[in-house]
Amino acid sequence: MTALARDEFVADALAKYEAPLIGYATGIVRDHERARDVVQDTFIRLYQQDIEKVRKGLKTWLYTVCRNRALDVLRKESRAVVTEEAGFAKWEADGPSPRAMTDLDERLQQVTECLDKLSDNQREVVRLKFQQGMSYKEISAITGLTSGNVGFLIHTGLKRMRSLLPDDLLEDI
Repeated sequence: MTALARDEFVADALAKYEAPLIGYATGIVRDHERARDVVQDTFIRLYQQDIEKVRKGLKTWLYTVCRNRALDVLRKESRAVVTEEAGFAKWEADGPSPRAMTDLDERLQQVTECLDKLSDNQREVVRLKFQQGMSYKEISAITGLTSGNVGFLIHTGLKRMRSLLPDDLLEDI
């Protein structure tokens, strides 16, 4: 593969997957800047790969490398860093009222706190499924868990979240 074709392939992958990977890595390392570093390392590793070997399973390859790199960062630091998540969405000035935004922020905070109470495996598969929109097969390939185990972890994670979330929040879902 020519250098130009490699550059185009990596640029296309970067455009498509950078933002979702940063969100995924942020959920693991709990810091947006460290997550950006993890994703940058992921794309550096992609550039160094034989593109033809990763082309077919690119999404799974990227998430697997990103996950492994994020876990390496946590192991290296040997401590968990907890930060507040900025939120799941940004609104333009013509968006919801400040009151609606405050309500949404409170609800997102409740869900985030609830997610933090799940086991690491449950939290990871729930995030991959619902934040990244991945299939059980993709989650299985990324985490090394069986599809059945992924399904079980998602089921038990959601069940635990339902038991922890206030009833008024569940009524609106």
